[in-house]
Amino acid sequence: MIKQYKLRFYNFRLVVFLLAISFIGIQLVGTAADYLRTRQLLGVIIGVVLMLILSLMDYSWLLNFQWIMYGFNIVMLLAVRFFGSSANGAARWVDLGFIRFQPTELSKIIIILFFAKFFMDHEEDLNTLKTLAKSAVLLVIPLMLIYVQPDMKNTITVTVLFCILIYIAGLSYKIIGGAALIAIPLAIIFLSIVVQPDQKLIQDYQRNRIMSFLYPENEEYADDIEQQNNSKTAIASGELVGRAFNGNTSVTSVNDGNFVSENQTDFIFAVAGERYGFIGCTFIVVLLFLITFECIRMSLRAKDLAGKIICCGVGSIVAIQSFINICVATGLAPNTGTPLPFLSYGLTSLISLFMGMGLVLNVGLQSSAYNKELQKKEQKKDAYFRKEEYL
Repeated sequence: MIKQYKLRFYNFRLVVFLLAISFIGIQLVGTAADYLRTRQLLGVIIGVVLMLILSLMDYSWLLNFQWIMYGFNIVMLLAVRFFGSSANGAARWVDLGFIRFQPTELSKIIIILFFAKFFMDHEEDLNTLKTLAKSAVLLVIPLMLIYVQPDMKNTITVTVLFCILIYIAGLSYKIIGGAALIAIPLAIIFLSIVVQPDQKLIQDYQRNRIMSFLYPENEEYADDIEQQNNSKTAIASGELVGRAFNGNTSVTSVNDGNFVSENQTDFIFAVAGERYGFIGCTFIVVLLFLITFECIRMSLRAKDLAGKIICCGVGSIVAIQSFINICVATGLAPNTGTPLPFLSYGLTSLISLFMGMGLVLNVGLQSSAYNKELQKKEQKKDAYFRKEEYL
C-alpha cells in the first residue's frame, strides 16, 4: 500500500505551484467574504495532508478497488438524489450534520480512477464495440444522476473529461471522426431546441443564461447578463496592477458594493481582477497552466497507461474548470457556476482536487526513470548472488 520512494523523484515543483495558488485563493476568498478565510485555510490544510498521504500510496494498489469506488460513487450520487439539501434551486449537497459536502466534486476523481483501470484492462480491445458500449453504459449511470440534480455544468465537464480519458487510452481516430460526425449535428439540434420558450430539455434558468449570452441586448434577459457585465466592470477597474495600488475609486468595489453575487465562488476571478489587476490575473492564469502542464509532463513518464490517464484526467479538470470559470467572468461564455480550481471557496472541490494531485504525485514517484533504477538494482543483486554461487 505505502512504498518507499526516492525523494528526488518527488515533484516539489508541482507542490510549490499548488501552495502558491492556494495561498492566493485564501487571500481572495478572505477579500470576498472575510468570515470564510479561516474555512478556506482549513480546507487547504486538510487537502495538503490528504495529498501528501495519497502521494505515498501506490496508485496501482488503489486501482484494485475500482468497482468498490464505482459503487461508492453511485451511492453518493443517489444520496444526493433522495436526501440532498437544496440551494439556488438545485439539490447538490449532502448534509451529515457535522459536514456538508458536494459528492459530484469527489465523483470526478473517482471516475478518473475507475476508467484509468478500466481502460488499462481493455487496452488491447478498446476499439471494439463491446468495450465502447460497456464504457458508455458505465459513464451514463453516474452522468444521469449528476444531470438530474440538476447540474448541467458538471454533466458537461464529466462528459468532456471522459472524452479526454478515452482519447488518452488510445481511441481510434476513425471512431473519433465518426463520433464527431454524429455529435456535431446533435449539438446543433440540441441548441436549436433549448432556445425555444416551451422546451423541456433543460431548466428555465439554464435556458435564460444561454439566451442572455446569445442576446445580451434583449431586456428580457437583463437580470441574467447583469452579473457578467458587473464582473467585467470589476476586472477592468483593476487596470494594470489592481485597485490596491492604482487608487481607482471611480467604480464601486465588487466586494463593498456587493453587485456581483457569489463573488467568493463563481466570480472569484472578478475579485482577483479588481484586487490585483492585469498582472495578478496573468500570474493566476500562468500558475493554473503550470499545474496542468506538470500533470501532463508526469503522464509522459508514467509507468503504465493507468498512471498516464490519472495525470491527464486530473490536469484536465483543472484546465476545463479554469477555462470555463474565466470565460464566464469575462463574458466569453454563459454563466455556469463553475468554481475556479484552488481559488474559489468550496471545501469539497478544494479537497477533491488536492486528492487528485496526490495521485498525480504518486504516478510521478513511480515514473519510468524510477522503475529503470529499480531494475538496475535488481540486476546488480542478481549478478552479485550469481558471483557468490560461482565462488
